[in-house]
Amino acid sequence: MRHLLSLLLLFTAAAARADEVILAPEDFLREVFNSNTPQAQSLWLDDAAQAKLKPIFGHNYPAPRLRYWRSNGRTAWILEDIGKEFPITAGFVVKDGEIETARVLIYRESRGGEIRYPGFLKQFSGVRLQNDQLAPGIDGISGATLSVWAMQRMARAALTLTTLPH
Repeated sequence: MRHLLSLLLLFTAAAARADEVILAPEDFLREVFNSNTPQAQSLWLDDAAQAKLKPIFGHNYPAPRLRYWRSNGRTAWILEDIGKEFPITAGFVVKDGEIETARVLIYRESRGGEIRYPGFLKQFSGVRLQNDQLAPGIDGISGATLSVWAMQRMARAALTLTTLPH
């Protein structure tokens, strides 16, 4: 019985996850737009938009629409993608066809959290799409491969979404 209880506690602890809010989405927007956050706009993910996103994510984006914020030639997107098991929420700012800012907002995985650090995120600054891929490329982090890939997919999506008609 004692072993059964220990095993049950072990599985319960392994299944539990904590959403680590690194930067609340509203704080990200205030930071990006210097406390003058524009009103959110919506982009409906119709068949044409989903056709652009499907090659990036390997499936349709699960939301029927995305909110975005635009001011002074800058567009902010808050996106989610699965790392290994759980969604990672990230914010991206696109200006003149390149990523200006990338931030991890909410991290839910048990590993790979190194993607939240400025040393990794600064690689996204100035990145553009070239033949539907990020250019220049993003260096990975040992032990965080799936989280890195999720960030790369979301960065590609932010750049792609910015080019769609709004």
